[in-house]
Amino acid sequence: MTIRFDNRVAIVTGAGNGLGRAHALLLASRGAKVVVNDPGGARDGRGGDSAVADKVVAEIKAAGGQAVANYDSVAEQKAAANIVKTAVDAFGTVDIVVNNAGILRDKSFPNMSMDDFLLILQVHLMGSVYVTHAAWPILREKAYGRIVLTSSSSGLYGNFGQTNYSAAKLALVGFMNTLRLEGQKYNILVNSLAPVAGTRMTEDLMPAELIARMKPELVSPMVAYLCSEACTRSGEIWAAGVGYFSRVEFREGPGVRVAGQPTIEDVAANIDKIADLTTSKAYRTANEESQAVLAG
Repeated sequence: MTIRFDNRVAIVTGAGNGLGRAHALLLASRGAKVVVNDPGGARDGRGGDSAVADKVVAEIKAAGGQAVANYDSVAEQKAAANIVKTAVDAFGTVDIVVNNAGILRDKSFPNMSMDDFLLILQVHLMGSVYVTHAAWPILREKAYGRIVLTSSSSGLYGNFGQTNYSAAKLALVGFMNTLRLEGQKYNILVNSLAPVAGTRMTEDLMPAELIARMKPELVSPMVAYLCSEACTRSGEIWAAGVGYFSRVEFREGPGVRVAGQPTIEDVAANIDKIADLTTSKAYRTANEESQAVLAG
């Protein structure tokens, strides 16, 4: 089976460099019409350069594909909505949204300003929310959509100096968990990606020889699959990097049930059993987990 995206319109945010560029190039090479969004700022979000997005559009067109550039910031609601408008104006609709745009403002928590904390939330979390919210009515009306949110191992597992980034990236998983339920009846599938790639976002976090192995294009096949008609899975977290692909999930242990009014001492006496995940279970909805807690 060859997976293609003919007659599909894709938006890729932050597509001027790294992962976003690789995603955009792959989707376009398989027939998608692509909106290449990137304001062209530095890694910390400062500045801007329209040539960054224009260069990727030129690459796509040189290879025989179709693409248009957009330079809006996802961090502002009206600007984010204009990204979707660019897709509709250029290609008539939108089918796929890859929320990839992001910046870094890393510092240990006591040294981090609240402005930098909020800015990262605004770009990563609210940027994804704004673009998805603008595209949602179109996807719902046509009863088709594929949405990819870019999470991170920093959000799933933690990383020193990235409390702002980690908070935003795990918040996107919570956003996905409910959005996939709301999109079910409309054939709108929503998944999260935790990529491992050598980009300007990670260039000073790892050795150069390791960065050289972690090519962004080794992640993009997972993104493209999640954007395709072949994908029927939704509400899941996927790890990808260096040709490695895996599914990640949260699990809950069987726990301990204490009769009557539990005391602090009851918790202390049973903490090892409470923490035991040997026979853990993954729940698909909050209600499903609540019913398990109430049972018995």
